[in-house]
Amino acid sequence: MTESGGAPAMGRRLHRRRAGDAVSTFFYRRRRLYLWLLLAPPLLWFGVVFAGALFALVWQSTYTFNDFAMQVTPDLTLANYRALFAEANLDIVIRTVVMAASVTIASALIGFPIAYYMARYTRGAARGLFYVGVMLPMWASYIVKAYAWTMILSKGGIIYWVVDRIGLRGALDGLLTLPYVGGSSLSTSNLGRFLVFTYAWLPFMILPMNAAIERVPANLLQASADLGARPWQTFRTVLLPLAFPGVVAGSIFTFSLTLGDYIIPQLVGPPGLYIGTMVNLQQGSVGNLPMAAAFTAVPILIISIYLGIARRLGAFDAL
Repeated sequence: MTESGGAPAMGRRLHRRRAGDAVSTFFYRRRRLYLWLLLAPPLLWFGVVFAGALFALVWQSTYTFNDFAMQVTPDLTLANYRALFAEANLDIVIRTVVMAASVTIASALIGFPIAYYMARYTRGAARGLFYVGVMLPMWASYIVKAYAWTMILSKGGIIYWVVDRIGLRGALDGLLTLPYVGGSSLSTSNLGRFLVFTYAWLPFMILPMNAAIERVPANLLQASADLGARPWQTFRTVLLPLAFPGVVAGSIFTFSLTLGDYIIPQLVGPPGLYIGTMVNLQQGSVGNLPMAAAFTAVPILIISIYLGIARRLGAFDAL
């Protein structure tokens, strides 16, 4: 009875195995079909949610806003894009791009030595400690950190206390008198805003650079030194070209995050709108959704161009 009952069960298992083998063979011989079936769900999600939202945003930017009725009407126009070239709006775009570029350059200059030390001179627990130290600021609330910096940069904050103790208050006050840099205090200056942006996005620069430096073979640096190159020559001709994709990869984060931020410009620094704050103002306070959508198209265009350049420089390999 046992043998006769086990035979049908074994036959069913063999049938299922043969069916599975047939399916596997079918897809193995049609790898493109298998690839398309794997990619179809995420591509559909990307097309519907992401690309669809962008298309709706761009389409809405061509609507008309009635200033008297404070209503949006579906009358198509390019007036919102023409308004972007007004002097006040161009000033907002230029101010935002200059700050984003400045934060990116500063993050690269500060982050590269840290990333290099992590990649070349730390092992085991020490490396883990460095990773925790780099990522620890990311674990705290973004808004809490921004508010904390308003206290740190205020005249009663720790920075002013340290500056007073080391006798550099006069130098700081002189620095704050410079145009486009200073203000009545660090918390109301462009310099203070720049410091907060750099602090907030620095981890996003360090980690890609660290990954890129780790992939640089150590024997290349040693060979350069053996051939008589000085440390600066080795850095300029060997290390930097090989690690540069990591710098570009990090700059994608720091540049784009600064370009679209609207919280830090509202809490730190002098009066003056950024792209993010202008979008928030037009959408939240005024209700001019078409103009807000037109302003949103500016960073989309800038980042698209930037990503194209970054791809040519091999930055995506360092992500």
